Amino acid sequence: MPRPTGRVLTLLELLQSGGTRTVAELADRLGVEGRTVRRYVEQLIDLDVPVESVRGRYGGYRLAPGYRLPPLMLSDDEALAVLLGLLAGRRAGLTTTERTASETASAKIRRVLPKHIARRLDTLLDALAFTDQPDDVDTPDADVLLAVADAVNHRRPVSIRYTDRDGRRSERTLHAYGIVVHAGRWYVTGRDPRIGEDRTFRLDRIADARALPGSFEAPTGPDPAQRLLSAFAAAEYRHEVTLRIHGTVEQVRARLPAGVATVEDHPPGAGEDRATERWLRVELRAERLDWLPPVLASLDLPFVIERPGELRDLVVALADRLTSYARRA
Repeated sequence: MPRPTGRVLTLLELLQSGGTRTVAELADRLGVEGRTVRRYVEQLIDLDVPVESVRGRYGGYRLAPGYRLPPLMLSDDEALAVLLGLLAGRRAGLTTTERTASETASAKIRRVLPKHIARRLDTLLDALAFTDQPDDVDTPDADVLLAVADAVNHRRPVSIRYTDRDGRRSERTLHAYGIVVHAGRWYVTGRDPRIGEDRTFRLDRIADARALPGSFEAPTGPDPAQRLLSAFAAAEYRHEVTLRIHGTVEQVRARLPAGVATVEDHPPGAGEDRATERWLRVELRAERLDWLPPVLASLDLPFVIERPGELRDLVVALADRLTSYARRA
């Protein structure tokens, strides 16, 4: 794009941001002289862009009130970035409402791409592969997402209508701390003032959200993402597991992340020297135990199972199977 044309578009972007811009300000932003700014303004007017001249000490230029902005203009690189972002977001479940929304947006951008960019994009998509298959993830309603985000930003209570995993419906008030995307799902974490406890809700299970009068103080301590992971680790499940693992926090976290288990130093017992041995206490909850023996084996660290006894039996069974496989000729 020729430099003068690029500057004219930059001038339009500056005016689109609202308010009155002085000639001196525009000249400084564009790197030109004042008379050149006036020439660029005339070019915009020739293109039927209603630029108004404001007289006085603080005068300058502005767009006419109520002016409908022209279609969004993207460079080739910007269009490619948007398309790849839509594709990656759809694959990761980071979209709102129906999946067709991102697909139609992609189609609209593709239709106006220059042919050589469209061909290059098709070549990229043909060569691109993902390690996971797209799931039919339930995505949040866009109006709900924006309403909750506004409540988070302004620290306003929000009323939500929620359906839990068992199909029970309720209406409650939430002091929302933040929105977190985890494993392809959207969550809001906050405090339920009625019971005085922190709660985490899936946004796709919220049918309606509306702001309420008043405000609340922002909490101190962990950020919303850490609160979410802690809530997952402490959630109620069928089995409560307690382990002692000899190793570093980094080694344990490589297989049992914060969203799965809590890890803390285990007090040394009789004959144990903290300087030479570090035992970590690991606690987690799970609906099933069959996935844990392979995880413990992959750690390749000494461990003690404190509870439940059923897990010990599963670990022994896995060890027996591996031994029998290894002995086969």
